[in-house]
Formats: sequence, structure tokens, C-alpha cells
Amino acid sequence: MPEAVAIQGEAGSFSHAAALETRGPVVRLVPCATFVELFRAVETGAAASGVVPIENTLAGSVHENYDLLSAHALHVVAETELRIRHCLIAPPRTTLPQIRRVASHPVALAQCRDFFLTHPDVVAVPAYDTAGSVRDVMAGTAAADAAIASKLAAELYGADVIAEGLEDHAENYTRFLVVSREPAPRAAESHKSSLILSLGNTPGTLYRALGVFAARGLNLTKIESRPLPGRPWEYLFYVDVVDSGQGIGAALEELRAFTSSIRLLGTYPAR
Repeated sequence: MPEAVAIQGEAGSFSHAAALETRGPVVRLVPCATFVELFRAVETGAAASGVVPIENTLAGSVHENYDLLSAHALHVVAETELRIRHCLIAPPRTTLPQIRRVASHPVALAQCRDFFLTHPDVVAVPAYDTAGSVRDVMAGTAAADAAIASKLAAELYGADVIAEGLEDHAENYTRFLVVSREPAPRAAESHKSSLILSLGNTPGTLYRALGVFAARGLNLTKIESRPLPGRPWEYLFYVDVVDSGQGIGAALEELRAFTSSIRLLGTYPAR
């Protein structure tokens, strides 16, 4: 039986494509309206795993999902980086001059500013989902003539791709994490670990923490700070660490001596 995988949005979204890449060519989608619902679906067992966008090379970090990782007792078990290629999608036989309103998720619209600048007669219409916009355009329930979404969405809903590559920059990638109730099996190859550190508000603590990884030749590929609820001007630090087999156990032991708390979100194969 295909794995039940929760995504935010509808079939044909970029999260759907990431699910196919990380969980296999056949999955049973559990579409969720919000990221909160996605985490809840995995936590309650309605889905075996969830695919969560965590950062984009143009839009930056998805802060809501960092906060949800902290709030839920789930494990990060895999990651992938997906090339985001936005397409202008409309019902069959629609031509570009006929299009006056284009619907999509606000992040997708923001990544296609040049298209709207060069087509000033076309209005951007914010919607809850990229693929959902295609579905609604094809059903005649959207206040738009076309949508911006993935080629997968066009294929699933029987629409035509009017134009490809609407994104402002070709190097447009989104990194997705896969979350699950159980941790990933130990990877034999090079792997990545995701951590949450609470360092307090002591001078030099962040410097000392970074030095622990540097001294062991562990590569920090990401560090993100988020406010610590209820404790003004204190922060949680989300850290991604890549190693080639030496492990991070000794580093974690040293960190415990001067950090308020450490949580290992997951260790999984590095991309």
C-alpha cells in the first residue's frame, strides 16, 4: 500500500513533486490546507510522513516551519532540493493575449515579478496554493483566466502550459524536509544532522558553540535563529551539520556543558 504523505496544498504542487522524489514514485497524498494541519496529520498518524518546505534560494527561510519543528515531537528523516520552474497554465486553446488575471500562491507570484512587469495588463491574483489555482481555473471557480504552477499540475488537471520559466532567476530551488514520527535508520554514507540549540543570553556563547563544530571539522550548512517564546531577546538556533562519518556525538557532549538545551531533530543522508 502506498505511503500516506502529508503536504500543504493540492496534488500537482511542488510539495507533491518533492514527495514523489523522497518517498517513491507512488504515494497516497494527504493534502492539508495549512502547515499546522500537516504537522498534526503526521503526529496523529493520519499520514506516515510529511514533506515540508524549509527554505528557498530566492525567498529565504520558511520561518513558520522552523517554529513548527520546535513545537512538535517529530523527526527529520530526509531532505531534497527541488528546482522550482514556474509555468503559466490555462485551459486548452487559451492564448497569452486572452489572459488578464493569473492566480497563484503569493510566494510564487513574488518569484515571477518580471513577468508581470513585462505584461502590465495582467493582474496577479493571490491564492492559497499553486496547484489548487490550476484546479480552480480548470473548474471555472477561480477569479482568474490562468495560474502559475508546476508542469505536473498542468498534467494532472488537463491544462495547457502557455509559457515556462516565469521565475525571475533560474537558480530557484526549494529545500524540503521529510518529517516522521520515527527517526531515520542510521546512514552509512555522509549524513546531515539537524539540531535545535538554546544558548541563553551570555556573551560569547554562540561563538563557543560554533567553535565546537569547527574544531571537529564538522561543516555547518545552515544556522537560523528564532525568538524563544516567553523569553524576550533569547533565541533558539536551528543548525544543520554535515559530517563524513565521524559523528557528532562528542560535539553534542561538549555543547551540553554551556547550552540551555539541545534537541536532535534528526540524522539523515546528506544530499
